[in-house]
Amino acid sequence: MKALTLAEPWAALVAAGAKRLETRSWRTHYRGPLAIHAASGFPASARRACALAPVRDHLQAAGGWPPESLPRGCIVAVAQLVGCERIWPSTVPPEPERSFGDYTAGRWAWALEDVRALAEPVPARGALGLWEWAAPSDRV
Repeated sequence: MKALTLAEPWAALVAAGAKRLETRSWRTHYRGPLAIHAASGFPASARRACALAPVRDHLQAAGGWPPESLPRGCIVAVAQLVGCERIWPSTVPPEPERSFGDYTAGRWAWALEDVRALAEPVPARGALGLWEWAAPSDRV
């Protein structure tokens, strides 16, 4: 299965169903199942985002509070990657989605549907770009 690594709190927001668009500087032609991996690192900018609405509010509602309790270094959800569109000023989504990504014109918005959080995160080592994850059949 293809996988994509996201820093927290973004992976938790996808798993909670609050974040349906993942923004990237690059496009993909891939469509299909996608494992969402929470990176092991937790950058200072991401920690600061956790304290601001609407990120804070969605994390609290999903049980991801305090942010230090968010899972890291594991697969937290699976989704269907159904589209990848160029971002233009006219295509920037409304809040709260806008606060969950970098919608600078020229970047790419990856559309996720049918997101399903895993009952228990599965430890995994992430990688840059899309990478292959051998999903254990009893966990996904």
